[in-house]
Amino acid sequence: MFLRKELPVRLANTMREITLLPHNLLNQPSVQLVQSWYSQSFEELLDYENRSPEDPHTLNDFLDILLRIRNRHNDVVPTVAQGVIEYKEKFGFDPFISSNVQYFLDRFYTSRISFRMLINQHTLLFSDDINHAHPKHIGGIDPNCNVVGVVQDAYETAKMLCEQYYMMAPELIIQEINVKNSNRPIQVVYVPSHLFHMLFELFKNSMRATVELHENNTEGLPPVKALVTLGQEDLSIKISDWGGGVPLRKIDRLFNYMYSTAPTPTLNGSENAAPLAGFGYGLPISRLYARYFQGDLLLYSMEGVGTHAIIYLKALSSESYERLPVYNQSVWRHYQLGPEADDWSNPSRDPQDASTFKANT
Repeated sequence: MFLRKELPVRLANTMREITLLPHNLLNQPSVQLVQSWYSQSFEELLDYENRSPEDPHTLNDFLDILLRIRNRHNDVVPTVAQGVIEYKEKFGFDPFISSNVQYFLDRFYTSRISFRMLINQHTLLFSDDINHAHPKHIGGIDPNCNVVGVVQDAYETAKMLCEQYYMMAPELIIQEINVKNSNRPIQVVYVPSHLFHMLFELFKNSMRATVELHENNTEGLPPVKALVTLGQEDLSIKISDWGGGVPLRKIDRLFNYMYSTAPTPTLNGSENAAPLAGFGYGLPISRLYARYFQGDLLLYSMEGVGTHAIIYLKALSSESYERLPVYNQSVWRHYQLGPEADDWSNPSRDPQDASTFKANT
C-alpha cells in the first residue's frame, strides 16, 4: 500500500527534473533511452494505484512488476554517463552546464538509490525465497551489521581485481576502536550492500594509487590501513594509503561526474579495460550512498604522500532516515539562473606585468 503510492511519486519527481536539463543533453540517445525506461516504469506502477492489496494475485503481480522494473533500470548509471560523454563530444565543456549536470546527477542518483532501496526491501520481504545466507536480515537491512567484516569483504574483492590487473596488491591492516564498549565488536543497523559499495570503491582507488606508485619498490608495497571507530553519534571508517595523494585543487574534481583519472570506458567495454577504473562515478556515487542515511564521505590528501578517505555513518538507527531531493520552485530556479559572478579575487595563472597590474587597480 505504501509502495504503490510512493514509487510513482518518486519517479514523477525525477521525470519532471530531467526535463529541466539543457535540450542538447536531453536529445542525446542515451538520455532519451533512460527517459523511456522511467516512463514505462511509471505507467506500469500506475496500474496498481487502485487495485486491492488484499488480493494475493495483486501482491504476486506487484512483486513481479517490481522485479522487472529493477532489472530494466540496472544500467541507468552507465547509460546516463554515456549520455554525458555524448554531449561533451558534440558540444564541448560549458561551466554552467557542468554545474547543472553535477547538481542534477547528485539528485538523480540519490533518487535512484532510494527507489532501488524500496524495491529491494519489498522483494526480499515478500518473495517466497528465504534468505538462507542472511536469515537475520530484515530485507536488505542487517540489524547487527559487523562493520569490520564488511571492510574485510570489500578489501578481499578489491584485492582480487587488483591482482588480476597488476599481479600484486597491498595488504590490509585493520584497527577497531569501540568507544561505547571496548570489549565488543562494532555493529550497527545498516544496509551491508551500501557499505560494501562505498568501501569497495575506496579500496580500489587506494590499491590502484599504491601499486602504480610503488610497483618497482624493492621493499614491496606499503599496506592500506583501515580504522573503524564507534562513538556516541558517529560510526567512522578511515581508509589510509601511501599512494602519493592528489593536489588540493583536484580534490573537488574527484567528486565531479565529468572528471576521471582513468581512460573513459564504453558501455560495451573490452576485456582490456582496466578493472579498477571506470566512468569516474565511483566516488561521487559512494558519497551519495553515505549521505542517503545522513552520513558523509570525505577525502583528505597530502600530495606526494597519500590519502585518507573517511566514511561517516550514524551510530544510531533512529537518526538514519532518508535524505531525499525535493522537486520544487527552488529547483527550477537553480536550472534557469546562470552562475553569479565570483566575489573573491581570482588572479590569472599568467604573470602580469606592472603596467597591466596598474591598469587593473
